[in-house]
Amino acid sequence: MLSLVMTAVLAAGAAGDTWHDQLSWHDEQARMTVAANGGFTLSGPFGHRDIGPQTMRVDTASTLFNGLFAMAQDDLKQDSVTAISDGAFDHGQPIPCTCFETGVKWPYVWTRDLSYSVDLGLWKIDPLRARNGLRFKLSDVRDASLPQGLYVMQDTGSGGSWPISTDRVVWFLAAQHLLDDKAFADDVYRAVVDTLDQDRLYTFDPDMGLYRGETSFLDWREQTYPAWTADNVAFIAQSFALSTNVLHYEALQLAARLAEAHGDKAKMKSYADKAAALKTAINARFWRADRGMYMSYIGGDGTPYDTYDLLGTALAITGGVADGDRARQALAHYPTWPAGSPVIWPERPDQPIYHNRAIWPFVSAYALRAARTVNDPARIEHELRSIMRGAALSGSNMENYELATQATHVDEGKLSGPVVDSPRQLWSVAAYLDAVSEGVFGLTQEGKVEPKLPVALMPMLFGDRDSITLQMPDRRITLRRPRTLHGDLLVAGKTTQHGDETIVTLKAIDTPSAPLRTDTPLYAPQPPAAPVITADDKGWRVEVDGKAVLYADGQRMGRIDGNTYISQGATPPCVSATRVGEQGVESLHSPIVCAGEPTRLTEGWPREWKVPVSGRYRIALSYENNHGPINTGVTAAVKMLVMHCDGSAAQRVPIVMPHSVGEQQSTYGTVTVKAGATCHFALEQGFNMSDLSHFAHFTGGKGGSDGPLNDARMGDLLIAPAAGTP
Repeated sequence: MLSLVMTAVLAAGAAGDTWHDQLSWHDEQARMTVAANGGFTLSGPFGHRDIGPQTMRVDTASTLFNGLFAMAQDDLKQDSVTAISDGAFDHGQPIPCTCFETGVKWPYVWTRDLSYSVDLGLWKIDPLRARNGLRFKLSDVRDASLPQGLYVMQDTGSGGSWPISTDRVVWFLAAQHLLDDKAFADDVYRAVVDTLDQDRLYTFDPDMGLYRGETSFLDWREQTYPAWTADNVAFIAQSFALSTNVLHYEALQLAARLAEAHGDKAKMKSYADKAAALKTAINARFWRADRGMYMSYIGGDGTPYDTYDLLGTALAITGGVADGDRARQALAHYPTWPAGSPVIWPERPDQPIYHNRAIWPFVSAYALRAARTVNDPARIEHELRSIMRGAALSGSNMENYELATQATHVDEGKLSGPVVDSPRQLWSVAAYLDAVSEGVFGLTQEGKVEPKLPVALMPMLFGDRDSITLQMPDRRITLRRPRTLHGDLLVAGKTTQHGDETIVTLKAIDTPSAPLRTDTPLYAPQPPAAPVITADDKGWRVEVDGKAVLYADGQRMGRIDGNTYISQGATPPCVSATRVGEQGVESLHSPIVCAGEPTRLTEGWPREWKVPVSGRYRIALSYENNHGPINTGVTAAVKMLVMHCDGSAAQRVPIVMPHSVGEQQSTYGTVTVKAGATCHFALEQGFNMSDLSHFAHFTGGKGGSDGPLNDARMGDLLIAPAAGTP
């Protein structure tokens, strides 16, 4: 059985593979030797790489471990530049910036890449470049007719960027470490207030208590979302992602701390209350008790999706959203393979290798942090070895690896990959450095030394030595071997300080950690075709092709075979279906089909509607947005639909119209109305990324150097009854 083989491989690695000078993997070897100049030479499948002496160094029993730490610093030197460039900005001409570039194939600064890299410790190593890069991703507004402010930029992306992608708030995860510079701290406070207020207006759903938008970093939608979103990303804009909501939670907490520091107690309480409510909503909406895991994303109506991602899971644990037993369960139940942990699970059998069937070292580093949070020595060791192995066999800190082989390319025809891979990828470099400084030596973000070192790593790191050392420019950390090793995790026993040296004598403890989960199927089944729904005298008849699981209006209705009925009430249902595979793993959902026909208002603005029945209604627009391709750009059209009904308070619904293929339906909002009321609808101009001054440098599409563009060809206003209460 595959699970038995995987368990044996993992056990062999834990028990006997010391990796002192070399490691072997799939008939390939990497070997590290010490050079005469105090540097190192790494030899492997890639050839040879000479690594000079570095500012920081580690002294352990493993020359391989020591040399790979030096290689990560050498990679970081090459990523430390004075100018950046990208073909879509300033026609590819160099842009002065004393900052970090993203990698060999990505010589630019991207919001999420830089932010995760800085949070993974680059703020300590080069705060100047970290701040400069973060400042580069701030912008004011170039359209004087719009509300002014200082905003974090969402880079070009799915459907024309924000608010389809909404993880720009990851910027605050990085910026919080660099507040010792007053001018920068002032910018951070202004930006967190303006950015969060804007996100609250356009992406927050008060019924669900969550922020809408795409999963953070997993932005190649065909790899992780249903195939039918390839040409229609309105579903993604309507949906909710675990990772992006956790990032908003972190940003709200930072806003509360900064408001308190500025003496604004009312604002502090407001942000703190919003953060607490968001944490509650995340745990209520994303936790899947039958899996003991947090779902990666859910539909706009709350429909559960049997899909999971490691970054979202790790962030929920390290950010304090997942507490106690849930944190331990979420990590313990997340599957892994001998080479490392996949960034998504289950995988997609019809997609090439990139996010699908892949290990990303920066995500592994966050998983390592999560494992430290819950005291899981097996996972700490597993993620550390994965990060080391990939770097050693590749001769650089690569962007990603194929899951089973940890190769940088596997030839499988149209499924080959990783489709794109880059040496010295910045967040992979940061991941290695963090795996050493925090993962092994226990240097936390707050500057404390709190080692949590698996006993299984003692043969590799200590050998027959009494101590190991991390030497940094301003401090030295020494870990001393404990007298006894009765336990599975080494933590601080006695800590002493001698000048700039922290000396920690370790002690072994037993932890209640679970074994690595290696028994899950690799793939989810393929989803069924869209259900067919019709009305007859028995109710709403739903037909599917074969056996499936039926969902209606966000709720799991149960398994069906061929057809079933849903009671015909006042609200026509919206349905989708999944297939069930090995171990009960469900596919992604089929396309969503809604019964009945919406009311269509076709006149010019304002438009008028007489309410037939009291209740909740979904409001959307048919539209066409041909201002850019589906996968990139900054011209998602964003409007605010304002509804007044017979003098009652106005209800406001943000409408997002992503780049489209022909005519499609926008995102929807939900309103509550009374029978007999006459309602008038008007449109107000919204906001998109093309409105930011920074995108005047964008030359890769519309809405850039030719001026802001936030518009679409709008058709009918669509009104349909909405089911129940979320």
